Amino acid sequence: MTTALADLLPPAVVAVARTDDDPGAVLAPAEEAAVARAVATRRAEFTTARACAREALTRLGAPAVAVPVGERRAPVWPSGVVGAITHCAGFRAAAVAWSAEVRSVGLDAEPHVALPDGVLRVVTDAGEQAALAALGRERPDVRWDKILFSAKESVYKAWFPLTGRWLGFEDAELRPAPDGTFTATLRVPGPDVDGAELTGFHGRWAVRDGLVITAIALPAGVS
Repeated sequence: MTTALADLLPPAVVAVARTDDDPGAVLAPAEEAAVARAVATRRAEFTTARACAREALTRLGAPAVAVPVGERRAPVWPSGVVGAITHCAGFRAAAVAWSAEVRSVGLDAEPHVALPDGVLRVVTDAGEQAALAALGRERPDVRWDKILFSAKESVYKAWFPLTGRWLGFEDAELRPAPDGTFTATLRVPGPDVDGAELTGFHGRWAVRDGLVITAIALPAGVS
């Protein structure tokens, strides 16, 4: 699955993924508090995802330090590094890059199944729903609702380190495309990036082995 991430992210981003838990992985003391009361399965996913993060940091050439949970549960990376972490049933992954090359990273994975009843109405508007319906007629083998949901999660993960602010599902218009890309147009004022207001994100998606994976890498110097 690391190969799948390499297909979605530029060479400047180092990604590490696993489809099972690492029995030898341990948490650093700074990471323990985040799962102190978690059930065993949640703790195992979190621990393996943090091990992926430290391996990715090592491959990048950064120190393999603890990656604690910060504000709004965002991972806290060492100085000069940006990244994102995701874990769900059957997948744990982390992606990191030097901030001099990549401004922000978003990464999310979800099971390739339909959203639970009622969730689509919460995370989309009428325009997005119409676009998903059209895509469904073109590619009925793809769970477009889950791709949209996952892509919005990746958007938030890329947005938050730039702003320190919440971004609701309604605050970005998401348009996935059959070619494996998606665009997110911000409906709220974006941060200043290299002297210009950021108005949206571009990312990629893939469906592999029963999973939806979405990723964003905002290059440094591009607004």
